[in-house]
Amino acid sequence: MAANSISSLPFKDWGLGLDRPLLIAGPCSAESREQVLRTAEGIARYAPQVRVFRAGAWKPRTRPGGFEGIGAEALPWLREVKERTGMLTITEVATPQHVDAALNAGIDMLWVGARTTPNPFSVQALADALVGVNIPVFVKNPVNPDLQLWIGALERFSAAGVTRLAAIHRGFHWSSDSPYRNEPMWEFPIRLKAAFPELELICDPSHIAGDPKLLTEIAQQAFNLNFSGLMVESHCDPVSARSDAKQQVLPAELGAMLSSLSPRKSTAGPHLHNELREHRAALEKLDADIIRLLGARMDVAARIGLFKQEHNVAILQPEWWMKVMQEQQRAGQALGVSEAFVKAFMDTVHDESIRRQNRVWEGQELPVASFDPVGSAKD
Repeated sequence: MAANSISSLPFKDWGLGLDRPLLIAGPCSAESREQVLRTAEGIARYAPQVRVFRAGAWKPRTRPGGFEGIGAEALPWLREVKERTGMLTITEVATPQHVDAALNAGIDMLWVGARTTPNPFSVQALADALVGVNIPVFVKNPVNPDLQLWIGALERFSAAGVTRLAAIHRGFHWSSDSPYRNEPMWEFPIRLKAAFPELELICDPSHIAGDPKLLTEIAQQAFNLNFSGLMVESHCDPVSARSDAKQQVLPAELGAMLSSLSPRKSTAGPHLHNELREHRAALEKLDADIIRLLGARMDVAARIGLFKQEHNVAILQPEWWMKVMQEQQRAGQALGVSEAFVKAFMDTVHDESIRRQNRVWEGQELPVASFDPVGSAKD
């Protein structure tokens, strides 16, 4: 499969009357006909901007014995939602049998969950079941932060002929102290969008936040980053929900939250384009300067590697590096650059410097003769 092989259409070309921002909402699980219809009717009343109703018929659980969904019996309830409210419907699929049942029931869209995405065999089985069936498919990021697995899953559906394809960012499981259920790690969806600009990307703030108090913050950040829409969990009685009870909101709360958000334009208008172009030109020059300086720094690192080799000094000098890191973090703080960013950047630079010095010791690389750090310093 060739790299960069995701072919996808924008929402407006899906033939379903959709556009940005696409809003999807509904309960985590379809628990009963009454619960599904009450929730859908509440969403239609309080959040009429929602175009797609979501509900899980099959729910993968970590351990057996938990509520694993009603199954195919729930699919007619979704069809009834569409008949009553006009909302399109979407459900999660994890096996070809799920796909067949959803297609036979007239479900409008499918999503692939975070537990399925990282398994290439499962994803390929789903893609094979959809050959010749260009139903919209949304692919959630894998549970753990692995961009290549996310891209690979999208590529498999694209190769199967699915052109109405989108990605869902629902955050990543990460063992650290955090206010979120799943860490946003915005850099991953940003890198995905940079690699595939035409791919529609929506955010699932419910699974990132894990707490209704954080929903608005996460949803607005997604819009600020040019996401194409949201998928939010809403339930007519969240306290009694059989799955994800803590993160679901009432339809009225959903409507209030959506009304408070400010979706952003995907591009600047013609009257702003010239000013934006000037800012971007300044950024491009600064980026070129950064790359030039990084090249110079790596050349100095290679020279230091030669010095260490000649004098039998170990490559890694942790005490010196700790001092450098502290100095740069202080400098960054004075300039308004976050400590976390400075640390991540400097750690990456240090890792590359160590790699360069190792290559010098192995005889695979030499400093660039044209660069004279001593002379440059004198200048």
